[in-house]
Amino acid sequence: MNASSILGGTADGPIIATVEPLSFWGGVSPSTGTVIDVHHPLHGACLTGAILMMPSSRGSCTGSGVLLDLILTGRAPAALIFSEAEDVLTLGALIATEMFGKPLPVLRLAPESFAALSRAKTARITATSVEADGMTLPVIPPRIATLDLSDTDRAMLEGKEGKQGLAIQQAMRIICAMAAQQGANRLIDVTQGHIDGCIYASPANLVFAERMAEMGAQVRVPTTMNAISVDHANWQAQGVPASFGDPAARLADAYVRMGCRPTFTCSPYLLASAPQAGEAIAWAESNAVIFANSVLGARTPKHPDFLDLCIALTGRAPLSGVYLAENRRAASIIDVELPDNVDDAFWPLIGYLAGHAAPDRIPLLRGLASAQPSTDDLKALCAAFGTTSAAPMLHVEGVTPEAEGAAIDGAERKTITRADMADAWTRLNSGPEQVELVAIGSPHASLSECRALAAVLVGRKRHPDVAVIVTAGRQVIAEARDDGTLDSLEQSGVRAVPDLCWCSISEPVFPTRTRTLITNSGKYAHYGPGLCNRVVRFGSLADCVEAAVTGRVPARLPPWL
Repeated sequence: MNASSILGGTADGPIIATVEPLSFWGGVSPSTGTVIDVHHPLHGACLTGAILMMPSSRGSCTGSGVLLDLILTGRAPAALIFSEAEDVLTLGALIATEMFGKPLPVLRLAPESFAALSRAKTARITATSVEADGMTLPVIPPRIATLDLSDTDRAMLEGKEGKQGLAIQQAMRIICAMAAQQGANRLIDVTQGHIDGCIYASPANLVFAERMAEMGAQVRVPTTMNAISVDHANWQAQGVPASFGDPAARLADAYVRMGCRPTFTCSPYLLASAPQAGEAIAWAESNAVIFANSVLGARTPKHPDFLDLCIALTGRAPLSGVYLAENRRAASIIDVELPDNVDDAFWPLIGYLAGHAAPDRIPLLRGLASAQPSTDDLKALCAAFGTTSAAPMLHVEGVTPEAEGAAIDGAERKTITRADMADAWTRLNSGPEQVELVAIGSPHASLSECRALAAVLVGRKRHPDVAVIVTAGRQVIAEARDDGTLDSLEQSGVRAVPDLCWCSISEPVFPTRTRTLITNSGKYAHYGPGLCNRVVRFGSLADCVEAAVTGRVPARLPPWL
């Protein structure tokens, strides 16, 4: 019965404990410290000043930025205690210590100790112990790094990199600290990066990026950028307040100054630069990471925001997690009861349920091969899985490239039944039949998804009281313009918006009169209520089109259920 210190510090306060992981981005308000995830048991609880206990985090890599902002504004929990490995929030706390001198203790407990402490009402954390309601747990000091660094690594760590020496030194310090807590013994080269921290989730994201840019930081591997929080070229004309639009655009510009490509998409796997099987990359953004590992067979842990830039600046990452073949195997086997004649809504629903069934481990999904999922189906599956699980990948038997023999001996066994699907569908469709907004493109829509929407809408127009918006990457919108798809969509009243996505959209680009929206994204169905403070319905593309044309969609189970 003891506690392992991951990041040192002292704290005391009330204990808030949960057995369900929580994503800070989309799950906790940076402005209040309150849990806004309507699907989480802690919904409505204020975490400020509390000792938060949960198995691990889940969901978005941007949680590190939310936690950093909470720390800098004094709204953070007093301490974090996990029972499993955790990177995203730990990295946010590490940045607060390394760059801003504001430590927040992070500890890890074995399951028995975690269960015992979670029953206490208050706790006090010191450098040597955790004291709570008559219980005392000794604290084991943080692991000391024993990294086998190359001469180049040491030069970067010592700041011997010319004009950008300070930035590279800071980046390497953060990488080495994360490597220590992950148990890595050395670093590896990566071929490319993808930055998630360019979303303006909080002012802390801008403070970090501009500080690194001012130090002369320049990426040394090709690096793409995630969706940002404004339509970069048009936000002023769209009426976005300068108080939000200016810092959001400045954040994007800071990363571009550091050499990142202004791709502004949360679907980097749709770009020509998408990685190949076996390629070691450094991506952040949960859906992108899961798709890259699961579908493309590339290798990248779910790197937290801020660590993504540090790795891009050095070209080096801790050799841990799913960079290692033994950590890519499935510890859970999930048998899926496949209904007949499923449609496109089936795949995000299964991803959402699979994440609940395997919140902390890589699963192998069985029983789906005969449905022959398309690339877009797998995209939706991976994105929804990433909202409810902390795992960086999944396997689908007979479909994904590493599925054969993926399950470890003794893997846990679970089943997703039709009843589970019906229950989840009902929970995601508790809103009214009347809708005012159709939201497509979370993650960013592919060209084939845009074509499918245009084909279903051809010759029809949206209802005058319903807005229909598709978010997509610049390259997809350009391709859709070239082949006539964009013109067809616009004739039906659909608006295509580049750069931002549904998880970063804000008013007035998000239609202010909306009371209820419908989406075909399992990811946005989960995050949407907390992010936009509206009722969110979930359905197939056909359901979305019905809502677009009629302004209503019945609250019913799909035909395949």
